[in-house]
Amino acid sequence: MTSHWDISAPTLVVIFASVVLAVSAWLCWQNWRRRGGRGVAALEAFRFTIISLTLFTLLKPERVRRIERAEQPEVVVLADASGSMKTRDVVLDGNQVLRRDEWLADRQRTNFWKPLETTAKVIVEPFGKPSTNTTTNAEEGSDLSAALDAVLARHKNLKAVLLLSDGDWNLGVSPLNAATKYRAQKVPVYTIPIGSERSLPDLVVEPMVLPSFGLLGEQISIPFKITSHLPQEVKTFITLASGAEVDARKPITVPPFGQVQGNIIWAPRALGNYSFRLGVPVQPGEYLADNNEQNFQIVIRTEKLRVLVVESLPRWEYRYLRNALVRDPGVEVSTLLFHPGMDPGQGTGYLAKFPATREEMAKYDVIFIGDVGLGGNELTAKDCDLIKGLVEQQSSGLVFLPGERGRQTTFLQHPIGEMIPVIYDDQKAQGISVANESNLHLTPTGKGHFLTMLAPDENRNDSIWKNLPGFYWCAGVAKSKPGADVLAVHSTLRNSGGRLPLLVTRPYGSGEVLFMGTDSAWRWRRGVEDRYHYRFWGQVVRWMAHKRHMAGGEGLRLSYSPENPKLDESIFLQATALDISGTGKETVSAVITSPTGKTERLDFTPIDGGWGVFKADFVPREGGKYRISLTGQSGKRKLDTDMLVAKPIREKVGQPASPAILRELSELTRGASGSVSELDRIVRAISALPEKELAEERLRLWSNAWWGGALLFLLAIYWTLRKVLGLI
Repeated sequence: MTSHWDISAPTLVVIFASVVLAVSAWLCWQNWRRRGGRGVAALEAFRFTIISLTLFTLLKPERVRRIERAEQPEVVVLADASGSMKTRDVVLDGNQVLRRDEWLADRQRTNFWKPLETTAKVIVEPFGKPSTNTTTNAEEGSDLSAALDAVLARHKNLKAVLLLSDGDWNLGVSPLNAATKYRAQKVPVYTIPIGSERSLPDLVVEPMVLPSFGLLGEQISIPFKITSHLPQEVKTFITLASGAEVDARKPITVPPFGQVQGNIIWAPRALGNYSFRLGVPVQPGEYLADNNEQNFQIVIRTEKLRVLVVESLPRWEYRYLRNALVRDPGVEVSTLLFHPGMDPGQGTGYLAKFPATREEMAKYDVIFIGDVGLGGNELTAKDCDLIKGLVEQQSSGLVFLPGERGRQTTFLQHPIGEMIPVIYDDQKAQGISVANESNLHLTPTGKGHFLTMLAPDENRNDSIWKNLPGFYWCAGVAKSKPGADVLAVHSTLRNSGGRLPLLVTRPYGSGEVLFMGTDSAWRWRRGVEDRYHYRFWGQVVRWMAHKRHMAGGEGLRLSYSPENPKLDESIFLQATALDISGTGKETVSAVITSPTGKTERLDFTPIDGGWGVFKADFVPREGGKYRISLTGQSGKRKLDTDMLVAKPIREKVGQPASPAILRELSELTRGASGSVSELDRIVRAISALPEKELAEERLRLWSNAWWGGALLFLLAIYWTLRKVLGLI
């Protein structure tokens, strides 16, 4: 170790300080001659010393100590172990394609860094490796900046860093922030980008949130998304298969370098757990064949759905609707038929009067309101209150089926009128009759909607709707309300807002409302009997009752929104007591167990109205399967169910590599970057690096706080002595 003093001030400053020092010496000598005495001589000598030290400080003196290191310099090899390294796009000679992590593992087994060990100590460190600790929920991802900063903090004798990565950083700040620190310490970073900068020719079935349960008898809509990295248009088909059997198939056309998404429909025929593969055939020219399908499981349950049909006159629409529901094995139908001027209809399944209490209403999953209205010996204000409360609080469905009597316009006098998804035309209360047959035309929203899927293929489904027997009457509709989804419109009639909306859905409270603006769906039976008529109304009942049957247990029912929850998003839970007669002092609580075993207790808040509804919300901080255990009425009501929370996928397999950031990182730190075939060249370049300069420690006296404090202390002593000697 050696040390010396270094002056960093410019020459002019040195000359100026020398002149000031000489003048100060002459003035001190003159002052001593004029005053005389030993005390004055000592004081002037003291003052000259302070001036000299001050001028010395202006010259920016630094004490430099050179430290000779006995140990070898260090070269750190940073190996990317993040999830994106599972992408298969490293093309070798002979068109062999490896995964990025496979290529890196092969190179590590050869100890490619051997040439570096002759002049440096080599340390291999992985980064971005997913945590194997199940008790934590550490965020998975690649943080290049943090990895580089950690190396700089741990190793004080760094010669260079070799970074082998695909460049996919999705956490933390830009790696260029770390590059500035490396440049300041003269440590070069060499990089090897792993993976293709462009996607390989491939067809990918993207991960989607798929349904985890369904009801027997309903058609289940399974979403899919296909991404193409092929230069040509692909006409193929997507299949849903369990084992060797293909359960559903749908033709698709994927544009070149484009994407297509949609739904494939499956109708379960039996109860149980099903394991499915959703995939497309491997196309000519594809490099990768193992990303053409997704696997998932779905549980099929059975539930008896209870439906209430309220009508005035036994019109054809009512008769065939009731027949369709009665013959559905998954539906239990109750009917209230108001005969104007007569007693209500009687017989099996008929009600003598409208349900009078919440307890009687709470059992119904869906209510159909035909050509009936408020007053006139039909529905009362109390009845309408019960309907509104059932939909709003208990997640039931409500279907409006207007008729030529125009009775539904009377609902506008009651809050139930707010639930109708459309705005009626005041001038056409009895509807609109036309001489020529009209049809329902599906909107873009309706073409892929579960309610309108009369065929598993969207193109065939659209053709079926265009060829369904038409109608000659429709409700007088002005427009749809905000927040409503228009599924079908009149084929010819228009107003200032466009074609008349006749098949419209709209959420209300925790339930769903459907408006069917024509009374001729029964005519769809022509030539095909019950095929489309039964399928449509069966789908309506099951779709509108879906929320009520997400989870059920002993005396409790649970629904949650959104149905496909995501990490860090609020989930709103609604618990409903199945028997609401004794819920006056009911309390409901839940214990939620996270995927890592952490538990959280939730106390539900009762909702006013007496419907036995309780609500709560929580924010999931982990992705995966949650266990929800509900208890109510001192443990007499119980429900256990699972809920899957989707976690954002930061480490995406199949994305192109990002070599640009790695090249810039090397350029800023005065290193170099090369392809996977140039790894040996990069190793030789690191070996050829000159020995690192001796480490230096600099004590900057001119900016040292203790030195400045010492000068102030000396000045204080000087002025004190002047006062003691009577010079002030």
